[in-house]
Amino acid sequence: MINELVSYIQRHNLFTSGDTILVAVSGGMDSVVLLDLLEKAGYALGIAHCNFHLRGEESDGDEALVARLAEKYGRRYYHQAFDTEQYADEHGYSIEMAARELRYDWFEKIRAENHYDVIAVAHHRDDLLETFFLNLSRGTGLKGMTGIKPKNGRVVRPLLFTTRTEIANWCIEHELEYRDDSSNASLDYQRNKIRHQLLPLMEELNPSFRESLQKTIHYLKDVSTIYFQEIQQCWERVAIRKGREYHISISELKLLDPLNTYLFEFLKPFHFNSEVVAQIEETLDGEPGKQFFSPTHRVVRDREHLIITRLPEMEKQVYYIDEGLKDLTKPLSIQIRKVERNQHFRIPRSAKVACIDLDKIQFPLKIRKWEPGDYFRPLGMNGFKKLSDFFIDEKMSLPEKENTWLVTNGEQVVWIIGKRIDDRYKITDETTRVLELVMGGK
Repeated sequence: MINELVSYIQRHNLFTSGDTILVAVSGGMDSVVLLDLLEKAGYALGIAHCNFHLRGEESDGDEALVARLAEKYGRRYYHQAFDTEQYADEHGYSIEMAARELRYDWFEKIRAENHYDVIAVAHHRDDLLETFFLNLSRGTGLKGMTGIKPKNGRVVRPLLFTTRTEIANWCIEHELEYRDDSSNASLDYQRNKIRHQLLPLMEELNPSFRESLQKTIHYLKDVSTIYFQEIQQCWERVAIRKGREYHISISELKLLDPLNTYLFEFLKPFHFNSEVVAQIEETLDGEPGKQFFSPTHRVVRDREHLIITRLPEMEKQVYYIDEGLKDLTKPLSIQIRKVERNQHFRIPRSAKVACIDLDKIQFPLKIRKWEPGDYFRPLGMNGFKKLSDFFIDEKMSLPEKENTWLVTNGEQVVWIIGKRIDDRYKITDETTRVLELVMGGK
């Protein structure tokens, strides 16, 4: 199993033998086996554990086990306790979403502060299959059915090559101690219903079902890549930008088949739903002049084009942070101050505070609403991500998206206010001066 692990890591370029890995260990079987395998494979590790205080003494028992594992392997151990229920209430999140945000934000903080290269989490092949069915039931479309990525920014999943059964066998063979989360047996959770009821039923119909579905997911991943490349190429062929408007050629559009699918993908970034898209399609052979609306945009059926414009009340408003400004009142209340980075400086652990390398920006900074096509490099990631995709990942509601403001340096996103800063402007070892932006003041 160790050889399979190393082969999978190398094949997917998750990390190298010289990298340092922060291993997220809950105390459950999966993460305990991940830690044991990485240790036996000879990687340089640190261990991180979150106590969410959701299961009383069980949670404390998990923490005690992980501390013993850190001592057993002689690895640096980081642990943090959270009041998850309070955080969920304050942010309007579900408990699951709150725990996820707390966990990954803290992992990234520990990784960055202690110079680990990646964060390893213990998702395995069965998690991938369960996620497929969860997303299928939610109607997330093609993207949601392509599985869990082996690598997403700094987060890596080295166990996606193996199954829960193989992990359990390793645990037994090597007499590893682990904690059993009692909630994993509860059918109150959708994932557990899929794990304990749906997948066993499918295996009764086809004993090789898991392997077959795994192949299908890999196939869908390839199909998804081809699909969205085609959508982008066709968009560039049929649409042109004129100032703040997009003009889609009706004659070029009508050559596409299936027309409804192309039109839906073209208009989805502007928040048009499938019902409105169907109505727009019906007008392509009709008289010009009809208008259709999404929460943020309007489509006008012109003579030769579909013209997409932002709604008047959604027109871009721009505010500025000048170099000497200390307090901003519109469009949001933001306190601005410059701080010297010395041994006493600490980055506040709050999404309402952005600490930016002052020497990487030029005043005035802009504050504006986000727009389709905006992108940034999320803190801790090497690659760029569209804001629309980031909002999906964050499970933000439409009103939340509509009320999202950005701080930009020229056209580059510096901070999605209240959410995440851009990695290009983060505090590093070379930073000497910090610009601190605080929502609502202090």
